[in-house]
Amino acid sequence: MTSNVVLATPESIAAAADLLSEGGLVAFPTETVYGLGGDATRERAVARIFAAKGRPHFNPLIVHLAPGWPAEEIAIMDERARRLAAAFWPGALTMVLARAPGCPIVPLAGAGLDTIALRMPAHPIAQALLKKVHLPIAAPSANPSGQLSPTEAAHVAAGLGSKVDLILDGGKCPGGLESTVIDLSVAEARILRPGLVTQAQIEAVLGMAVAVVAENGAPPGSAAEAEELKSPGMLASHYAPNKPLRLNAQKAEPGEALLAFGPNPPRSIHASLNLSPKGDLAEAAANLFAYLHRLDASKAHTIAVMPIPEAGLGAAINDRLRRAAAPRP
Repeated sequence: MTSNVVLATPESIAAAADLLSEGGLVAFPTETVYGLGGDATRERAVARIFAAKGRPHFNPLIVHLAPGWPAEEIAIMDERARRLAAAFWPGALTMVLARAPGCPIVPLAGAGLDTIALRMPAHPIAQALLKKVHLPIAAPSANPSGQLSPTEAAHVAAGLGSKVDLILDGGKCPGGLESTVIDLSVAEARILRPGLVTQAQIEAVLGMAVAVVAENGAPPGSAAEAEELKSPGMLASHYAPNKPLRLNAQKAEPGEALLAFGPNPPRSIHASLNLSPKGDLAEAAANLFAYLHRLDASKAHTIAVMPIPEAGLGAAINDRLRRAAAPRP
């Protein structure tokens, strides 16, 4: 464990809040993945997030709020947003909304757009930190841009090291996938990034069909790709391990590790991990990034991934896998 990783306690959370209020960067667990937090009202702190991650400035950040924070001070909450907030906040839903007049969030956090992405996390450590600092905190995933998301403090330390002032170790993130992102800045709501809150759950609350935006097909790193981004997680190549992925594999070929799903899978001579022997999509989501981290450290040259059903959380899992397997910029 590196010197900037500390167990999350009331004392370390208070120290982390002090660092954030001074413009520092703190990594902390949420119910989705670990976030790299900085004061969203301070230009220099937000710029440090982009620099630490090597993140393109056209890729907006999600701003995290403590429970009870008046979101109307930051964004325009219409009836749809209020209903979704009542159903899913605190929780794994991010809403892209029009900025409110006098919005205190610096433009860089929203990539200069007239919208802002907001979330209210449910994880007790994230909530304690946000309540203590009493600031809106910009917090993308705490990993180098485009690489595997971190679900353990060790993943953060390995990826970002001393670029983070403090890493609060709260154990493994229970959800294992990023939040669902829904765009409410337009007349017809649309899901920009599938996540832990499913399309069916959102449609049940809104009482209407909600489209899912097709995956960005623009070449990685191109101007066309940048123009399409209103949310994190929309880059064509994202969430990627160092090793290439081969999707919809029925077995591992020589030299491949296997990311399996379901009962009685074939095995690999190099490494084999099963996202869920029971075929449980929630268990698979929770294990996805942690298992990809482990297989990426194996001696195999490629990771073969067995098919995952598209239903429910499977849509979010497959979204991450397709982006992880996409051509690199």
